[in-house]
Formats: sequence, structure tokens, C-alpha cells
Amino acid sequence: MDHSLKNALRKAKGRQLLKIIVISIIVVLLTIPVLYKIGNYFAAKSSTRLHEQLFLHNEIAEPNIQIDSQVTSNSSMFGGNIVTNRSKNVDGYLVPWSTLTSSYDWIRTNIDYNELLPGSYGEGTELYEYDKQTKNKVATFYHPSIQKYYDGVQNDLEEISKMDNHVAEVALSFDKPYSFQEIQKQMPDNLNIVWLYMTSPVEEESKGSAGMPVYGFNPSDSPKEAYNSFIKSLKEYNKNGNDETIQNFLQSNKNKPFEDIKVLGVMVTGQTKNFKSLENKSFIRGASVGATAQIVPYIKPTK
Repeated sequence: MDHSLKNALRKAKGRQLLKIIVISIIVVLLTIPVLYKIGNYFAAKSSTRLHEQLFLHNEIAEPNIQIDSQVTSNSSMFGGNIVTNRSKNVDGYLVPWSTLTSSYDWIRTNIDYNELLPGSYGEGTELYEYDKQTKNKVATFYHPSIQKYYDGVQNDLEEISKMDNHVAEVALSFDKPYSFQEIQKQMPDNLNIVWLYMTSPVEEESKGSAGMPVYGFNPSDSPKEAYNSFIKSLKEYNKNGNDETIQNFLQSNKNKPFEDIKVLGVMVTGQTKNFKSLENKSFIRGASVGATAQIVPYIKPTK
């Protein structure tokens, strides 16, 4: 092969290599925006889904806990975090509650259950649950079908009413289910009903807290409409039907009017002195205090 032919082949290979490099660069430049757009699309879908899951869980399973803000942070085309700032409204006093930092990627969403679930403190037979960040006590509901609890069924009403110049939230658990109308007749006007305890799993509680969720809703100004919204949210929350407690509740109350729906307990808030009228009431099986706040001159309690 003569020298000129070798040079021609070498130049042809060089041009071919240059062509491949140029095409590769163009393909990469065109692919990056497409991948970026696709990544952002799937990340945004997961972010929206996680936002909805957090709001839904708060609506049905977080007694007297309100979401003050919920924002996306550290977001990228691969995923990010959602930060949920929460508090409790205790008779007009806002009490800080734990902040959730949940995460998402293209496929998965991860709710911050580590902070969502309360911690527990026990010494001897004394046991109570607390919010991990604020260290405030978490009020406990007692299911009427569970006979024995590890630390017994507590009734804090006498101790609460002795607290001077405070507001408090208290989870009242009933000796049996009652209708909302029956509850209203029993509740004093100077306390706020802020959450209705509707159902929870029946598990072994005699050896320690089983950490079971409670399901219910804020009756607000229109309990019947709030209940209908609660049913809709329960169905959405457990649309795959794998939560036996929720499915049993939905099935047993299907097509029932609100007047026939039974409530297992309520969370009420108010000034501590106003709880005295509930002492020794036979329909109250247990009363567990949760968040409290000292009354100050510049914030007037709701009641």
C-alpha cells in the first residue's frame, strides 16, 4: 500500500472519529434536557403524592394536630424532602408540635414515621407517651373493648382541675360507644370538642403500649358534613383495602345516618378549672391529659 493511500485512510478515520464525537456531543446535549424534564416530571408526581398522603393522614389520624405549613425542600430532579410544621390548638393557645421531614424520589414516598409516632417513657408501672421533639405529653385514648392496659386506665381529671391558670387538652374515653348527640348533652358548654375518636385496632395492651393508630376527625361547626368527609378520606387513605380496622369500620357503618354512628371518645380543650364538672361521670372510662399551656394576660382562651 503506497504512502498516499495510507494518508487518505488515516484522514478518513480521523473524519469518521470526529463525526462520531460531534454526533455524541449533540446527542448528549439533546438528551440532558429530556432526562431533566423526565426526572422533574416523576419527582413532581411523587412530591404531590406525598403532600396528599401527609394531609390525609393528618385529617384522619392526628388528634387535635394542625398543619401550619407544608413545604418542599432540597428538591432536585431525583427527589427531595417535604417539611411539615405542626402545632396544637389548646383553647386558643398554640402549642408547638413535632416537625416532620418526609422524603420522596421517582418511585417511593417515605413519611417521617420516626417523628410521627410518639416516644414512650416508663418507670415501674408508670408509662406515658410524649412528642419526641417538644417532649409534651401525648393524650391516650382507651378502646372500650380492651379491658387491661399496662399502666391501667388513667383518669387525670382531678389532677387537671387543680392546675391553676392553665389550659389543657384531654382525651376522654367512654365506657361504651355513644352517639354524638348523646355526647353533646353530657359535655359542659365551657369545653371545646375538637376531635372525635371513632375507631382503632384492638390489640394486646397489658404488657406495654402496642403503638396502635387511632382514627377520627374534627367535628368542626358541622359534624355531619365533617363525618362524611372523614368517610371519604378513610376510603382514600386505605384504597387498597389492606387495613382491617378501617375496612371493618366502613362496612359496619355503611349507609348509616350520622345520628346512628357511635363514638368511642372525644378530645376536649379548655381551661383546667372547667374540667371539674366532668369528675366522677360514669360514662367516662378514662381521661388522659395531653398538651397544656399557662394562661397569659395577652391571650384570651376560646372558652
